[in-house]
Amino acid sequence: PSDHGGLLASGSRASSRASSARASPVVEERVDREFIDKSQGSRAASTLSTTTLASLGAASLGGASSRRGSCDTSFSVETEASIREMKDSLLETEEKYRRAMFTNAQLHNDKTALMFQVETLREELGDLEELLWESRRCCDLSNKELELERQAHKALQVQFTVTRETLRQTKELLMNHGISPDLINKDAELNEEDVNAESVSRLAEESPQGSKESIIELQLKKQLEEKESLQEQVRLLQSQLHQKNQADRVKNPEEERLENGMESLLLDMQRDTNRQMSDLKFKLVKSEQEVTALEQHVIRLEGKVSRYKSESENAQKMEDELKVEKRRLQRELRWALERIGELESTNNHLSKRLEKMKANRNALLAQQ
Repeated sequence: PSDHGGLLASGSRASSRASSARASPVVEERVDREFIDKSQGSRAASTLSTTTLASLGAASLGGASSRRGSCDTSFSVETEASIREMKDSLLETEEKYRRAMFTNAQLHNDKTALMFQVETLREELGDLEELLWESRRCCDLSNKELELERQAHKALQVQFTVTRETLRQTKELLMNHGISPDLINKDAELNEEDVNAESVSRLAEESPQGSKESIIELQLKKQLEEKESLQEQVRLLQSQLHQKNQADRVKNPEEERLENGMESLLLDMQRDTNRQMSDLKFKLVKSEQEVTALEQHVIRLEGKVSRYKSESENAQKMEDELKVEKRRLQRELRWALERIGELESTNNHLSKRLEKMKANRNALLAQQ
């Protein structure tokens, strides 16, 4: 029995050794699996933040594997939620950035258009100022021409008055010495055709070709010379008549012969007077025509002056309107520049926030 008990004890010991030998690979396999899980958990924990690593380290030191798994799951859910929120915020920021860039481009285009309008208005203002200066210069020239024409008109009126007075004095002188102006007119009518032909030719040659000052001065000088010559002739006739009166007072036996000589002298004087009266009539008609032409020219110059004045006033009004428009555009330009500056600062702020969010996202992606 002792041998049988020894055999049983030795068999049990052999079976225990065999069972322990069979169980040892299972234990080693379990130890290897736990080591792999721990290493994977440590790698996953290394990607987390410092606070998460501290909590996970404390949990791992606690030695509760189920608790560690639940913490990992909750952390992954929270991380995904925060990542989704950051993505949504990033998309919203990118949309705001695109809108800000679009608004900035529109404002830049508006600024360019306003600057172009300002330059165009400046050019128009310069053209209008030049036109205004030219209109004022033309107005000054027209005023000077008008003054010269008025002076010439006054001089011709004075000359016309002097010529008419000379003609009246000549008629009175002829009437005083027994010479009828009607006979003179009849003799003048006989030569009317010749006088008219001469007057037409002389008027065609001497008609004013404009209102130039030099032509008017020459005509005035010529008519003044003719006036002086006529006055000299009148004085000569007066002296001759005075001599005749003295001869009539002193009568001598040769009175009849002197009377015959005086008749021939009177006939010569009558012919000279007829010729002078024809010349005076021609000059009178010529002076009237010149006065009429000068009056018409004065009317035309006054019309030009009024037109230039109206153009100058219109140009002044337009210049004032353009100045007001220029000030308004400058105010709009300043407002646009201020708005562009504000948008640029907002754009810079959004760009910085976008860069910061991109950096945070890249860091999170790198940690995962």
